[in-house]
Amino acid sequence: MTQQHSFGYGPITCAAFNKDRTQVALSPNNSEVHIYEFRGKSWEKLHELKEHGQCVTGIDWAPTSNRIVTCGADRNAYVWVFEDGSWRPTLVILRINRAATCVKWSPNEDKFAVGSGSRLISVCYFEKENNWWVSKHIKKPIRSTITCIDWHPNNILLAAGSSDFKARVFSAYVKEVESKPSPTSWGSKMPFGNLMSEFSNSPYGGGWVHSVCFSESGEKLCWVGHDSSLSVVDSANAMMQSSTKTEFLPFLSCAFVTNNNIVVAGHGCLPMLYLHDDQGNITFMNKLDVSSKQSSGGTISAMKRFQTMDRMAATEVSTTDPNTIHQNTITQVMVHTGTKDRCAKFVTIAMDGKMVIWDFKSLESSIQGLKLM
Repeated sequence: MTQQHSFGYGPITCAAFNKDRTQVALSPNNSEVHIYEFRGKSWEKLHELKEHGQCVTGIDWAPTSNRIVTCGADRNAYVWVFEDGSWRPTLVILRINRAATCVKWSPNEDKFAVGSGSRLISVCYFEKENNWWVSKHIKKPIRSTITCIDWHPNNILLAAGSSDFKARVFSAYVKEVESKPSPTSWGSKMPFGNLMSEFSNSPYGGGWVHSVCFSESGEKLCWVGHDSSLSVVDSANAMMQSSTKTEFLPFLSCAFVTNNNIVVAGHGCLPMLYLHDDQGNITFMNKLDVSSKQSSGGTISAMKRFQTMDRMAATEVSTTDPNTIHQNTITQVMVHTGTKDRCAKFVTIAMDGKMVIWDFKSLESSIQGLKLM
């Protein structure tokens, strides 16, 4: 069964869970971050983080150190630490002149990366001598806004997608906080900012890269583009790149749920499952939304019409809503329970204000032929 949660307002821009998934930090499409705790059968608001001057664009919650990092269109990032019953912010020196677009803690939680419209990535770490967060910049050969980032499990490599139609893997090795890295399937020379690999959606350019994700082993990298494509690179198999242009609306987020299975979602308002096999083939498996809701024909009231137009941001509305659980674009897919190689549950966040938790066991029992590989 899926668990549907709503927080009583419109679009959710971004969200992140704490370690045991009892709390969630989310931004309701403004400059604030709200923290909720699950109590009984509902979510109860605990805190409101108000430090950003413009819309919050990224949130990540470090599971072990319990620190939250946020970034926003005001060109700032903050690290939040829970002390004496409240969250206290520390400003991060990003040194950017355009909006920050995404943020992600490294696996060891000793640094984080921030993408921005300044055509660079700020890799931030804590400088104990001065007691502040400082940043180093990865610039070349980025030619446009960084739209998404993800860390390799080794805490060194960083994948980034951008609106110049490229997905890239960089070295984010910071000698001040970590020891010299060992060789990987992506390469052995890893000075800070070194470009390890660069990929396009297609030989003809492709579209903006909306989401990137490493597999649990770190050998595979997947990404989705605005040309309705899904691409996977296997670094352990001679950097074999596979791409497929789908018949669906563009995807905005992707996540590995096993070493071979990928969940994608976006403008189609529902999650889908794909398989990437050892031969490099990408195969569509199933749509994962098996909502029993049936669209009803006939007329609708004026109030219902205007409510639907407001929710869907449309100038006209048909007499039927989408036959899906989410009624608007899904902006984020992430693992809820388990790991990227053995996911039991995953979460989708959408512009309709809903957060939905999907259980693979119940999905496998309700969808004929569905099985994770």
